[in-house]
Amino acid sequence: MEQTSQTKRRWRWGFYRWLIVLLIVGNVFAARAYGPIMPHVQVPAENILGPFQLPVLGELYLTNTLIAIFIADFLLLLMAISVRRAVGKGELYLSGFAGAVETILEGLYGLVESTSGKWARRVFPWMATIVLMVLLVNWTELIPGVDSIGILHEPHHGAPAYETKELFKIGSLSVTTIVEEIEAEGGPGEEVHGLGFTPFVRVTSTDLNFTVALALISVVMTQVIGLQALGPGYFTKFFAFGNFGRMWIRERLGPFDVLMPLIDIFVGLLETVAEFAKIISFSFRLFGNIFAGSVLLFVLGSLVPVMVQSGVLLLEFIVGLIQALVFGMLTMVFMTMATMAHDEHDEEHATAG
Repeated sequence: MEQTSQTKRRWRWGFYRWLIVLLIVGNVFAARAYGPIMPHVQVPAENILGPFQLPVLGELYLTNTLIAIFIADFLLLLMAISVRRAVGKGELYLSGFAGAVETILEGLYGLVESTSGKWARRVFPWMATIVLMVLLVNWTELIPGVDSIGILHEPHHGAPAYETKELFKIGSLSVTTIVEEIEAEGGPGEEVHGLGFTPFVRVTSTDLNFTVALALISVVMTQVIGLQALGPGYFTKFFAFGNFGRMWIRERLGPFDVLMPLIDIFVGLLETVAEFAKIISFSFRLFGNIFAGSVLLFVLGSLVPVMVQSGVLLLEFIVGLIQALVFGMLTMVFMTMATMAHDEHDEEHATAG
């Protein structure tokens, strides 16, 4: 029996090694048959369908980054439904995928509880949702076909044009591959040589609209939680005019009695600027890291199409995880700080001293 299990184990590992070799060889032949093409890199998302006329919003387009966020939303809903169904069975311990999600959420809640204390139940939903959403969005970059499968159309101004070759047809659908990049010729009314390419799906984190929107949600809800925790007094950290008003009713004023109220007002202005700076920091940190990773994959894939991208994909897997945790943890920290009054900060500093 032991010899049989060792034989099966040896065969299994040998099968995986030969499978990897087969994939490498197939990749080499595919790269020789159809040379790699450097995709067009641009910051704005590309339109797939539209425009759609809406009563209030006007013209809207379905972009490839919007399709990616729909995919991430769908996966997140499937995750929530699977966990809910597993919990509804009444089992003592969750197993499989639901158990893995439960472990992740328990770890995140323990982190929030150790930081936010009694406000953990308010902070945790926002922090956990941001972490899971950003994680799924970043990891869509690892799905085969993202940024490489799309539609061919007349080339846009300033975008490259490609020579194409039809591979096969499925009914009226033509499956075509790009052969090489060419110069788009022809002016208005003239024949245009070559076709442009737009991918169906592009990583949503490479779209500033998504990162800015997520940053606005984080910063605005930080103010909401701070207002819930401290009431109207929360705004005194931005508009610190209390000591300045009391200065005028004192009988005697020393140099510091005049200077400190002015410093309080200046600090309040700095706090206001810092809140807007958080939006910029949140937006461009996530956008810059994921966009740079996509460009790196494009460049290496066009230069060395065999195996090199696999190492970069592993790096992007780690970077996507780190960026999701950083975004969520910073949101948690800022929300926790918003629930603390200024006198609590002073007591902590005094205790530390």
